[in-house]
Amino acid sequence: MCMNDANAQKKLLIIEDDTDILSILDYIFQEEGYKVVLSETGVEAKHLAEIKPDLILLDLRLTTFGREGVEICACIKSQAATQHIPVILLSAEADIKEVCRECGANDYLSKPFDIEQLAQKVKDLILLSQNHTAFI
Repeated sequence: MCMNDANAQKKLLIIEDDTDILSILDYIFQEEGYKVVLSETGVEAKHLAEIKPDLILLDLRLTTFGREGVEICACIKSQAATQHIPVILLSAEADIKEVCRECGANDYLSKPFDIEQLAQKVKDLILLSQNHTAFI
């Protein structure tokens, strides 16, 4: 992977309670040129208007916050001010595809995930989101 200037102004909010995974994702996406905001608890999801992420990577099972990723995703997707933000769920759960559909997430990736595949999904969803909002 190499730094991509097209990603330089794009901001990711990564919500993951596993600090090892959070650190890896932080490193990878910073190397890709993204601005990265990290959260172990999901509390930052309450401040999306200030953070203004271009995409959210969201762990499905957050043990440190008392709120599941599915609840956070459903809340994001139910509000007019935030429903346009792409959300990718990350989980080892077998029913991740069904959960993704139920909460309105744009995509999902099962853990353990392939870094290249995740980076491509992020890039594609941000591009799709930008193209969609350009026509509104």
